[in-house]
Amino acid sequence: MNLWLRLLAVLIASLFRPRLGLIDLSVLRFRVWPHDLDVNVHMNNARYLALMDLGRLDMIIRGKLWRTVLRERWQPVLAGSVVRYRRPLRPFQRFSLTSRLIAWDDRWIYMEHRVETEEGLSCQALMRGAFVGKNGVVPPSKVIEAAGFSGPSPKVPAWVESWRDLDTAFEQAPAELPVEQGEAA
Repeated sequence: MNLWLRLLAVLIASLFRPRLGLIDLSVLRFRVWPHDLDVNVHMNNARYLALMDLGRLDMIIRGKLWRTVLRERWQPVLAGSVVRYRRPLRPFQRFSLTSRLIAWDDRWIYMEHRVETEEGLSCQALMRGAFVGKNGVVPPSKVIEAAGFSGPSPKVPAWVESWRDLDTAFEQAPAELPVEQGEAA
């Protein structure tokens, strides 16, 4: 239920907050509630990812993209993520989620999310995603154009390139892990 309330709050607030340009930062502020916690009494790993969904939603609504997304029935989807957890978030702790579009290429749109407190970085994630329409994946260039941006993609940072290289290595890895003799399948 908590995520539905946060979703509703972000939707309503996004309608009244200043508009965002394509590469502007979205900043949302939250607090850790008891139902965000895991057995270690800090915010559950999955909750970070769920809140990052709200950061991307804020970027879509406050940018110029939401009308096209609704009209064309595009669905935002993630194709991969790399997450670094640095500091735990404790019960009732306040934190901010900063989301930004980093770059895009022929296949993907790359975004970064940062969860920070007064003490510093708690979590950082790199996401790769796309929009899917009735005819399949929408080319990122069409999404960027629908957002009202006419310039080229910002240069892909080296740390994003490293992830793309790792992703290529994953694609070349064997599909199945070998099962050792005596292990249950």
